[in-house]
Amino acid sequence: MTPEIITVLAVLVFAVLLFIFEWVRVDVVGIIMMVLLPLLGLVTPKQAISGLSSNAVVSIIAVIIIGAGLDKTGVMNSMARVILRFAGKSESRIMTLIAGTVAIISGFMQNIGAAALFLPAAKRIGNQTGVPVGRLLMPMGFCAIIGGCLTLVGSSPLILLNDLMVVGGKKYDAFGLFSVTPVGLLLIAAALLYFILLGRFILPARSDEESSGPMSSILTGTYNNVGSLFELAVPADWTNDAPLKSLDLRPIYFCTLVAICRENGKQHIFAPLPDETIRPGDEIVVVGPQEFVEHMAEDLGWELRPELTTFAEELSPNNAGIMEGIVTPRSEFMGKTIAELRIRERFQVSPLAIFRGDKIFVSGLSDIIIESGDALLLHGRWEMFHMLKGLPDLVFTETVKGELLRTDKAKIALMWLAVSLVMILGFHVQLSIALLTGALGMVLTKVLTIDEAYQSVDWMTVFLLGGLIPLGMAFENTGAAKFIADTIMAALGTPSALVLLTVIGILTSFFTLVASNVGATVLLVPLSMNMALNAGVDPRVAALTVAVAASNTFVLPTHQVNALIMRPGGYRTIDYVKSGAGMTVLYMVVMISALMLFY
Repeated sequence: MTPEIITVLAVLVFAVLLFIFEWVRVDVVGIIMMVLLPLLGLVTPKQAISGLSSNAVVSIIAVIIIGAGLDKTGVMNSMARVILRFAGKSESRIMTLIAGTVAIISGFMQNIGAAALFLPAAKRIGNQTGVPVGRLLMPMGFCAIIGGCLTLVGSSPLILLNDLMVVGGKKYDAFGLFSVTPVGLLLIAAALLYFILLGRFILPARSDEESSGPMSSILTGTYNNVGSLFELAVPADWTNDAPLKSLDLRPIYFCTLVAICRENGKQHIFAPLPDETIRPGDEIVVVGPQEFVEHMAEDLGWELRPELTTFAEELSPNNAGIMEGIVTPRSEFMGKTIAELRIRERFQVSPLAIFRGDKIFVSGLSDIIIESGDALLLHGRWEMFHMLKGLPDLVFTETVKGELLRTDKAKIALMWLAVSLVMILGFHVQLSIALLTGALGMVLTKVLTIDEAYQSVDWMTVFLLGGLIPLGMAFENTGAAKFIADTIMAALGTPSALVLLTVIGILTSFFTLVASNVGATVLLVPLSMNMALNAGVDPRVAALTVAVAASNTFVLPTHQVNALIMRPGGYRTIDYVKSGAGMTVLYMVVMISALMLFY
């Protein structure tokens, strides 16, 4: 053991301790590695910063931009709608559908690409259903990594496998495209069962996303009596054809009707006018305190539904909510009543309350004369608030959520995604260049502005991976990886097939946590094949064990996919340890069992 090997092992232990105890943020750990490794002479200065321009990091930047373009044009809304149609609001079904879909896609394209493309949809689904995003992204990420084992083109180690199977000048028979598929399917099934059965115990519920309610916690503290959204169904025998204002919903029940659906969903009316008439069979949404909504439903004979169904998407926190706007001194609202301003008709938002001085008015809003400094509490879709934000009449007390979608650019965004995939799969263009082509195309065709593209990139992920790549280089430069592998292999002697494959799997899993999976594969395939020959085991199975075990990287956020989902899921390193430890053991057991069974 040389001094260089001792030094790089010490640096590895230091990095792991930083991850576990979180003395600094994970991206700072990456920067520390970029500075420390060249100062210790373990890598060259050029190698230390080469991670920032590596194929993996550039691919992540490009695919995040492509995903942002798909999200900005509403494509991810459509995808979320399809998933929810099949999964409903069941957390386990949603998780299974998202993770299973990403796993299958990962079998035919790079797992980081599949995960990044589904990330916006998963976040939208989490916000819309109230399922914490942290309970969706880790299963999705783990299954994206495992999905690379479905085909021989799903991950870099499997792509390299056939070229590396040469021992003593003899080239062994190549594996076919779907030779590894039975193993991959069993691994995916095991992962899904693992999260279905244990997810509630091992997955964190926290997330950095907004709360799933219609009103922020800040506004809830001020307007605590305004209430929440409730959906009701008007019976077919409803006979009251009087206008909405005559029902006195606000004076009697402190409720505001904000949306109507009629003609079996063909017509949706947002912020209905006071002269609108409730018709038999209408489905309506009101904002109000639950106890008053229940009384209203009982008195009027309407059916109160347990949750939003007809308006589950359109009035979800992704698409609508409650905002507080302060009337400015230059506002045209001053000196006029809500009725005179025709706020519902002009902006399709519903007034819920007016806050003036230390008083909150929730009834008789139409007749109150607006003054400068009044706070108007409004419910509406985010696109309407974005329109209001551009006017000088109101200043919103919080950032307007949501965004104006460029739905007219959806086909163009899908075209650039298709261009990237064709370049990768059809013309074998390097991943980073193909994805950059798609990202650049979205900017040039105005799917995204260049500023929006920059803002979409999670730079924490970029610097985390950029700093860990040179750590892997140091492991190989100093011979530490070869030393560990040779020492363990020499200590084995002549093991049985089960013991040999298990040790190869454990060794590969360790190396892929601290070095690149490609580096681990290049190093261990020849070693494992030689050991297999000595032990009388099929060397092809030993080589396949290395390539499959290279995807067993769950206990640290060092894999590209784990790093990608870390911030959106609100994860800490300990979350990967909790969920990944069991997944690592399960992966190893299922992998070895499948290899022994099928090969």
